[in-house]
Amino acid sequence: FLRENFADVIATKNKGQIMKAIMPALKGKAAARLRCRPEEITDLRILRRAIDAREGLQFVYTVAVATKNEMQVLRRCRDKRVTVYKPEKYRLPAPVACHTPPVVVGMGPGGLFAALVLAKCGLRPIVLERGEAVEQRRETVARFWRDGTLNTESNVQFGEGGAGAFSDGKLNTGTKDVRHRFILEQLVSCGAPETILYDAKPHVGTDMLYVALQNMRRELLALGADIRFGHRLTGIDTADGQLTALHVTAQGETYTLPCRHALLALGHSPRDTVEMLYGAGVHMEAKPFAVGVRIEHRQADMDAVQYRQYAGHANLPVSTYKLSCHLDSGRSAFSFCVCPGGQVVAAASEEGRVVTNGMSEYARDKENINGALLINVTPADFPTDHPLAGIAFQRQLEEAAFALGGGDYRAPTQRVEDFLLHRPTEKAGNVIPSYRPGVTYTDLHRCLPPFVAESIAEALPILGSKLRGYDAPDAILTAVESRSSSPVKIPRGEDYQCNIRGIYPCGEGAGYAGGILSAAADGIRCAEAIIATL
Repeated sequence: FLRENFADVIATKNKGQIMKAIMPALKGKAAARLRCRPEEITDLRILRRAIDAREGLQFVYTVAVATKNEMQVLRRCRDKRVTVYKPEKYRLPAPVACHTPPVVVGMGPGGLFAALVLAKCGLRPIVLERGEAVEQRRETVARFWRDGTLNTESNVQFGEGGAGAFSDGKLNTGTKDVRHRFILEQLVSCGAPETILYDAKPHVGTDMLYVALQNMRRELLALGADIRFGHRLTGIDTADGQLTALHVTAQGETYTLPCRHALLALGHSPRDTVEMLYGAGVHMEAKPFAVGVRIEHRQADMDAVQYRQYAGHANLPVSTYKLSCHLDSGRSAFSFCVCPGGQVVAAASEEGRVVTNGMSEYARDKENINGALLINVTPADFPTDHPLAGIAFQRQLEEAAFALGGGDYRAPTQRVEDFLLHRPTEKAGNVIPSYRPGVTYTDLHRCLPPFVAESIAEALPILGSKLRGYDAPDAILTAVESRSSSPVKIPRGEDYQCNIRGIYPCGEGAGYAGGILSAAADGIRCAEAIIATL
């Protein structure tokens, strides 16, 4: 564990040469920490790197080293920051056979990695995805952002890669799981940047995910998976509490697919599918989630606040942030899905509703940084105690934002100063909103529930005291951010099945994940559970 300012390295102006410069420096510092000569180190690998800009500027590295005479070096080195490196490696379950192939519903991270494990274990899964393959999906989404033409079957929420395909591609998680390394290595093998293996805040970027998804699909097909785009789950058959078949609609026709093991990696937005499953007897519960707005700042301003005199240096990534606070009302406000050098995007999946999200490409080189500013919501805030009441709550917010934006998928937008003064915004200041297909300057109090608007107004100066400039007058708020997570949970047992045997609720849409990496890991766990039953 090395915490140094590496002043000699940051002086290197050529970004492409930074790793060549850092490796000798790391080797020398590791040798000093181990109290051995640099030539005794036979191998060095970066496990994790981060930047700490709280006081000065420090690079923080965790490295794995191999040395000559290792036991002698360990006896000589009495440093609590040095431990024996014992990496864990994920091992696939043993191959199994099944006459009726398992079905994976959804091709977001949970579904993709579940299908990959099933296929690697010889099961040749059928994969149903209501949206398009990523090549066609990108064109469909671009058209929506250009002129507001929404395809309700293939959009930012639905299609190969799930909602994460049009995001920042962040791979952060607060949990430890041996599956995480397997996931990252799989993504790298499919074209994701190798930096995700050791960056403390790894991200792939929408443009790199586009490549990785295509390569992962090719691998699934080579392993015998049957991938069906444009096929939507519309019904289920059961007998004595056991799943027996799925009803699938494609190109206006519905067919019956015999099935005894269905892994539901639906994501947080297929409300029609959730309603169908609830009507078919799948137990569900309303769960807390969060809603709010997207807030945008100029990236250069955030860099200046956090990096100070080093802002704009070629060897520094653009800055990001993570903020939260507790409010006097008892609610919480927090940042979520921060996209440095990115843009706010239209993420609607239903007609007549406005939804915002954030997206960055790998370079993160756009003018603005944006992030969700969210307020926690509990089932007590929903209009009824129905398990699906959270969906109704979301729809109400999205419809209000659609109407206030002008009814053509433009999003309602307001400067922070105007929001705090309850006056409509007439034009942008020095932060230009990036949302496409466009914005309408207005007063967001007209579309946000009073408790959400009041909580945002209370939180802004508090968060501004933690990150100078966060509550700057010209920062832009764009509504509404309503899809941070699913408002529904599908309870499952220790065998990962819900109350209907053979149905395995998975990932973010079922309430068991909160991002790309955690959803992928949950997909793997569900696949393991299916294999265990076989």
